[in-house]
Amino acid sequence: MNIILGICGSIAAYKSATLVRLLVKGGANVKVVMTPDATSFITPLTLSTLSKNPVLVDYFIPETGEWNNHVELGLWADLMLIAPASANTLAKMANGLCDNLLMAVYLSAKCPVYFAPAMDLDMWRHSATRENISKVQSFGNILIPPNTGELASGLHGEGRMAEPEEIEAFIIAGIKKKLPLANKKALVTAGPTYEAIDPVRFIGNHSSGKMGFAIADEMAALGADVTLVAGPTAQLSQQKSVTRINVTSAAEMLEACLQYFKESDICVMSAAVADYTPVTVAEQKIKKKDDDFSIGLKKTTDILSELGKQKQDGQILIGFALETNDEELNAIDKLQRKNLDFIVLNSLKDEGAGFKADTNKITIIDKNLQKTAYTLKSKTEVARDICTKIIELIKK
Repeated sequence: MNIILGICGSIAAYKSATLVRLLVKGGANVKVVMTPDATSFITPLTLSTLSKNPVLVDYFIPETGEWNNHVELGLWADLMLIAPASANTLAKMANGLCDNLLMAVYLSAKCPVYFAPAMDLDMWRHSATRENISKVQSFGNILIPPNTGELASGLHGEGRMAEPEEIEAFIIAGIKKKLPLANKKALVTAGPTYEAIDPVRFIGNHSSGKMGFAIADEMAALGADVTLVAGPTAQLSQQKSVTRINVTSAAEMLEACLQYFKESDICVMSAAVADYTPVTVAEQKIKKKDDDFSIGLKKTTDILSELGKQKQDGQILIGFALETNDEELNAIDKLQRKNLDFIVLNSLKDEGAGFKADTNKITIIDKNLQKTAYTLKSKTEVARDICTKIIELIKK
């Protein structure tokens, strides 16, 4: 997101450095706009270094003869946050006064505006301040309530600006409420499974887990509460909110899926689960012999089929089919046998698709046998296409 952070003249401005760092670390592009008084409490150089953008204070830049276009800044922002918001600035926001760049940007903003007040106890309690806050909220602006604690005056009470971590969490929670998968619980599987032969060797496959991780990240970005059951893989989630459950074998993946499926609104089974596992696992490393060596195999439990049997009304269940021949026929058979809402088909015959690649080429087939074919795309873009189909199902 493009975020404008407005900073006013308050001792709480020292917290702005941490706040900028958190927002940038969370993936935001941050531009800081300060009131002239704010520069007495924290330097623009500090905030410029942390935000990686010039800090704006005045309308005009005498050295270059340029001006900071408040209208463009207001249009650029996806979100505006004023923290700390002083009593003086709140009064200006309430009455449309525009005597500095921050107020000009505020009055030009088309995006949601959050404000985190910071002031002493008596100022916070004053009826004029209370009236100004109510008026600012009536314009659709969102209050981040202050904490109760030690104040700069030595008093103890309400008026202490919320901590940077609390402000970040407040904003994230507000954003998530408006996302298309808000309040949805999702279960995603990713990666291979390893079926042990002995303490050293295993039967596995070439799955990297990239597709499953991309889907989990996209669903989390769309507001879902995501549990990711991951086989052995070096992949990492980009979304901090994703809960990762690490497993190794098909049996462990089955156990984890059965545990979380009942509470899930959406389940996307993209892991490449082993169809067979050794009948016995040697306790010690098997030594190489001169003659041939055979391993007895038994079928693993079909996780997707088991979930299809347990699926309740309102749950969405999605499977994957990686095929090498009779692709559509095999995918449709799997779709129908396993009680899926749709299946994602990809073929190893398509260059750039399949295991380990950063790209994929898919066809989505729903339970009405409607097919949607997509061109070769990055797995991140493929994850978006899959999530778009899920959102369409939810809205039906």
